[in-house]
Amino acid sequence: MSFTTITLAQKSKKIQIEYAGFANSDSLLGKGVTVFTRDNSQQVHFIHEGINMWCDKAVYYEKDDFIEAYSNVIMQQGDTINMNAKYVEYSGKTQLAFASGNVLLREPKSTLSTDTLYFDRTKQQAFYKSRGQVVRDSSGTITSQIGRYYMQNKKYQFVNDVVLVNPEYTLKTNRLDFYTETGHAFLFGPSTIVGEESEIYCERGFYDTKNDTGYFVKKSKINYENRVFEGDSMYFDRKISFASATNNIKVTDTVNNSIVKGHYAEVWRAKDSVFITKRALAITVQERDSIYMHSDTIMVTGKPEHRITRAYYNAKVYKSDLSGKADSIHADHKTGLTRLINLARFSSTDAFSTKRNPILWNLGNQMTGDTIHLISNPKTEQLDSLLVFNNAFLISKDTLGTGFNQVKGQQLIGLFKDNKLSTVDIIKNAEVVYFSRDGQNELVGINKSKSGSIHMEITENKIDEIRLINQVEGNLYPESKFPENARKLRGFDWRDEERPQSVEDLFKDDPPLELPVIKGLDEYVPQEEFFDEDLLQRVEAAKNKDAKKDEVNKASRNIPENNNTLPFNSDISNSGWQKIDISIKPNKEIDPKGKKTAKTVTGTGTGDGYLNFVVFKKSKSLEWSLWLKGSGTIRIAIQENGGDYTIYSTKEINLTGEWEKHTIVSNPEGDSNFPRCLIYDIQSSDTFSIWGSELIELTKKDN
Repeated sequence: MSFTTITLAQKSKKIQIEYAGFANSDSLLGKGVTVFTRDNSQQVHFIHEGINMWCDKAVYYEKDDFIEAYSNVIMQQGDTINMNAKYVEYSGKTQLAFASGNVLLREPKSTLSTDTLYFDRTKQQAFYKSRGQVVRDSSGTITSQIGRYYMQNKKYQFVNDVVLVNPEYTLKTNRLDFYTETGHAFLFGPSTIVGEESEIYCERGFYDTKNDTGYFVKKSKINYENRVFEGDSMYFDRKISFASATNNIKVTDTVNNSIVKGHYAEVWRAKDSVFITKRALAITVQERDSIYMHSDTIMVTGKPEHRITRAYYNAKVYKSDLSGKADSIHADHKTGLTRLINLARFSSTDAFSTKRNPILWNLGNQMTGDTIHLISNPKTEQLDSLLVFNNAFLISKDTLGTGFNQVKGQQLIGLFKDNKLSTVDIIKNAEVVYFSRDGQNELVGINKSKSGSIHMEITENKIDEIRLINQVEGNLYPESKFPENARKLRGFDWRDEERPQSVEDLFKDDPPLELPVIKGLDEYVPQEEFFDEDLLQRVEAAKNKDAKKDEVNKASRNIPENNNTLPFNSDISNSGWQKIDISIKPNKEIDPKGKKTAKTVTGTGTGDGYLNFVVFKKSKSLEWSLWLKGSGTIRIAIQENGGDYTIYSTKEINLTGEWEKHTIVSNPEGDSNFPRCLIYDIQSSDTFSIWGSELIELTKKDN
């Protein structure tokens, strides 16, 4: 017998059967139970409060206003939500649906597949906890152990073992909020985004899956093939291979063993380019003595085998036996050539321009000129030679007196031995002032001369030999007959007070550093309970008043029990928790859900404080999780209560200022004593907040 439009108590807004091929009562199932089956023309069809459902067979419990739908089940809400499953239960009283068997939930932007799914139409939320997968054409596939879909916000919230697979990258995290309309993803907890050319790590982040851009904070890091890029706040654009960072930046060149630091940086991977400013510092790490370079701005360009570092505007360089300053410093890491340059931005009479003239110090020698080239051996890390172009001037203090040995000319060529200046040649228009001493270091006189060129031999920072070559003009004067005002050559400028004596000295002329405040991302808000008080009240109210005492409330039969064996899970101030050498301030801290329910614990004793809760239930395997934030280091453990107090499982926790969930798993099987949850090693310097402590018994399936 076929019929259509069977209305069951429509005035009370009960489930309405629109079509069924066949209908019959089944006394074995109880009074008021009707079984509907399809015919050859179409499926069983019923509606309720804006949804349509189709199936091959349906069992309707009139008193409970409850339907069991079997085989090829389709649930449709408006034109946006479609669900398919092998089996669906639906309560007209609670508007809660339970689906199982190849469940598919479709909305315009994504498709969710899982084994079991709860759909609360009142809250417009769907929930799974038996692993699920969401497929979105433009973003890829997302899988997780637990998931929630908020239909009004078009938002998914994924928890535990979250993996997003995209053709360009794979994203893994503990918790992910994903908005289907925008493709925006928010990452919480240790997270990685691994692509062919980069690997990103952060502990809080945002990723735009449509535009392939991201923003990362908290321990954020981007690992390219040959560079590691770190900073407090990072921006990433995959399409143009670009990344930028703000505050406490570090770029490590893993091939050339060099580091660049600063507080704002840009990295162009395809161009092999790094731009960094705000206390910019480049470090070439060497086995014997690292080289440090600082300037307003530093750029590192070139392929790994031929890196070039450019430091410009107020550039300085330091190593233990060499330091220098210039308006700009360029270093070629392949050839070992370092150029100190004065960019023509000021007039020659400008005092600021003079301060930026290239200058180099090696032990007791000061060298200046319009341009300085320093050549080193990249393999041996040894200084090789020095070239000074135009207005070359070399000054060193007389080792025993107060005067200065000086030599100047158009060009200077210097050679190094063991990183010490050993030979100097002054070419063209050479002039010298030299304090000549005998074998007993007695002053013989002061040599002031001019010549075509000058050759000097230096040992242990002392001039051993000086030779004037071509067109020599000058004399050796007794000290008493050589006036003070003649003892300095024109252009003499002893700039020892500018000399960097340490890495810290590189920054002494910088203005005070003011770092911008990072616009962070919101903290993670844990999923509220899907089976919350409102839903449980609806389920309780759906109970058939005429039902027998042992009759199961059909609206509740697939709702999981609360497995938390800690009766005072969030209330550690309860007497069930034993407390030693600690104090507790109740309800002083905002919990992860935004309510003021978290408790704050502070150590008060001279030793190790602790608190514990005895679980009067013997279990094979336990999982304890709790949310913590604060400062200090503590430990949590699941421990035997009595006997030898065996610790089954423990974890050290370095507390931070943000809520983090911590979990340990133990297996006390075979122990005759009850277990207890223990928080210990609480010192007087430790202060932390605790919330949401849960201890559940794991089954073999969970393990």
